[in-house]
Amino acid sequence: MGVRGLQGFVGSTCPHICTVVNIHELAEHHRNKYPGRTPTIVVDAMCCLRYWYTPESWICGGQWREYYSALRDFVTAFTSAGIKLIFFFDGMVEPGKRDEWVKRRLKNNREISKIFHYIKSKRVQPGRNMFFIPSGLAIFTRFALKSLGQETFCSLQEADYEVASYGLQNNCLGILGEDTDYLIYDTCPYFSISDLCLESLRTIMLCREKLCESLGLHVADLPLLACLLGNDITPEGMFESFRYKCLSSYTSVKENAGRKGNIILAVSDYISKVLHLYQGEKKIEEMLPLGPNKALFYKGVTSYLLPGQKSPWLVQKPKDIITDKQMVSLNPESKQEVPMCIDPEFKQEVPVCTNPESMQEVPMCMDPEPNQEASMCTDPESKQEVPMCTDPESKPEVSLYTHPESKQKSPSEIDTEFNLEALMCAHPEVKQEDAMDMEPEIKQATMVSESEILKIARMQHVHSESYLVYNIMSSGEIECSNTLEDELDQALPSQAFIYRPVRQRVYSLLFGDWKDEASNGPVVKEWFVYPGNSLKHPDLVRPLQMTVQGGTPSLEVLWLSQEPEAQARRLDTLLACFNLSSSREELQSVESPLRALCCLLIYLFVQVDTLSLEDLHAFIAQALCLQGKSTSQLMHLQLDYINSRAVQLGSLLVRGLTTLVLVNSACGFPWTTSEFMPWNIFDGKLFHQKYLQSEKGYAVEVLLEQNRSWLTKFHNLKAVVCKACSKENRRIVGRTHWNSHYTGRQGRQSHSSYRTGSTHGHSGQSWRDQGSVQLSSPSLCMLRTVPLL
Repeated sequence: MGVRGLQGFVGSTCPHICTVVNIHELAEHHRNKYPGRTPTIVVDAMCCLRYWYTPESWICGGQWREYYSALRDFVTAFTSAGIKLIFFFDGMVEPGKRDEWVKRRLKNNREISKIFHYIKSKRVQPGRNMFFIPSGLAIFTRFALKSLGQETFCSLQEADYEVASYGLQNNCLGILGEDTDYLIYDTCPYFSISDLCLESLRTIMLCREKLCESLGLHVADLPLLACLLGNDITPEGMFESFRYKCLSSYTSVKENAGRKGNIILAVSDYISKVLHLYQGEKKIEEMLPLGPNKALFYKGVTSYLLPGQKSPWLVQKPKDIITDKQMVSLNPESKQEVPMCIDPEFKQEVPVCTNPESMQEVPMCMDPEPNQEASMCTDPESKQEVPMCTDPESKPEVSLYTHPESKQKSPSEIDTEFNLEALMCAHPEVKQEDAMDMEPEIKQATMVSESEILKIARMQHVHSESYLVYNIMSSGEIECSNTLEDELDQALPSQAFIYRPVRQRVYSLLFGDWKDEASNGPVVKEWFVYPGNSLKHPDLVRPLQMTVQGGTPSLEVLWLSQEPEAQARRLDTLLACFNLSSSREELQSVESPLRALCCLLIYLFVQVDTLSLEDLHAFIAQALCLQGKSTSQLMHLQLDYINSRAVQLGSLLVRGLTTLVLVNSACGFPWTTSEFMPWNIFDGKLFHQKYLQSEKGYAVEVLLEQNRSWLTKFHNLKAVVCKACSKENRRIVGRTHWNSHYTGRQGRQSHSSYRTGSTHGHSGQSWRDQGSVQLSSPSLCMLRTVPLL
């Protein structure tokens, strides 16, 4: 993340660019300077996750009640000082940054292996130096912040560009994050989250002007410096020999700077003394050894140019060169043509927002007047108002069904999300494909072309109301980061495989026109991290047809219909995605918030036959006991020891909750999101405690802490899960009965073997190697997958 070596250089060689500031005082100064305007800080949320996650325990699946409380304290500290916060999350990985994403995921795999080795050898949680973010933290943080009344957005590209752009165009007080790219962008001040003292609102402000003064550069030179040093777009090795030559000829080497620091000084010296000398007289490729990397270099420099900015190192590009930075015009009265959202891989144009009653393109759900309220419609089930997408110049309205608790308005202040104006290069010989830094051609999923449906998916994505739906529909490519899974444990499949059939049914729902299993059907590229996956290529996954009573409804019905029966259709579709249509009646009898958990447990126990009755008892007991626990009680809960299998099960359940977010949003929000937010139904330490007790054979009464009122609920929930599993011929037994009822994975293999990976293949025979996954009949309840390619 950021510019290679710059963070260490700033701390060791140029500490004077770091200034201790009081954000509260800066906010007061901002109010005096701009009367009537609320001081606003734009937050790069992905940089803040480690800072926000303050609970001592992180290994068991997450201390979600504690985490939610920490987020509330964070928000309160700023709002009580009269400071508004705007949060941005990464919404997708740009194609040009996929290699860097893969590199980090593989590094995380090595760290996870060390974590499990530590757990199994010492039976305690590793120290904070081995801290690994709990699964699903970024996803559920979005919903937590929204529930706390915060404006939360999900980017349509890497979030740092949108953060910097928003900060600049809205005259924000500053950016709060931890990414040296914010020193490179010419935007508002950059505050460090890692140095923030929440009680006093003091932190470090890193000044790009002082950095330039130290390096003898102009602010406009910083993007060039960043690319020569290496960043997420230009690999570190791309200019390695160039940097060595700069260092060899550099005469002002500083002993305290170290090698990396002196490289930064040497490259800066070359820019200021050599490149500046010929600037305007020679083209940049005549002064730098760009070679075949010319297009990538231009793309790197351009990636730092915010809307309206130009680089003195790039002359005006030809009109036929298109970059993957895009800008949406948000002035509804502007006569200017609204640029289209162009996918860099498909080059297919997607209208930003078009009213079906009018051919005029309008900004998507943007309030045209700062004081004008967006039109609302009423959810027939909840009687609550939900926003409508309204054309400001025409009367007809497009009704949008969202989950009932959604109150998020579109921000009238946002006037940029993409930069189509940024310069790419000045050379006609640079082809558009080169400029896009295209990856090898792989057959993609058919993109959804219905503009109204795609607009809704895009809006819900941007406003952090859905998860992965827009990614699937717009580009047919999704990713899932690392999960705490033990690569040496062959008994538990990876969550990537367990929940894949659910995702496949979602693909079928979103690509509604696909009806057969022909080889030319749509394909989704899945970049899911699991043990044994080298991530050299994505897994190519086809949709899986599902059966919904009365037929699978269209997305128009699921997302737009306000008829009373539509809500029942949404629920039917959600259950069908989990293949639980036959258990609808039983699940409907379960009260919220345990209904979603029950759904997930049924699916897990049907899919994974190595889950035992003791596991089921632990899952149900922790969910019931959680309802009576305070945050303080959970915080002080102590565990006898850490069990590696329980660690995996905790992460597995949380990944199931993120899958529920995907399914619920794809089906038009039949359930409120609060039903499957982890702080309502799961606590890592509490589950671990119940798991250890259940494993030792403790009675149910002990698991439930002698609370008689929970005993009836426990048996009712257990009955629902066991009855649903029995319909699939899955009998849940205790581990003491495994010798007679469970013959092991090798003894349960079917004669059929199917590939579940990409066409590029992953060698090996076990599911851990992503080669052939052995299937059994549904009656044997093995992990079930389907043929892909």
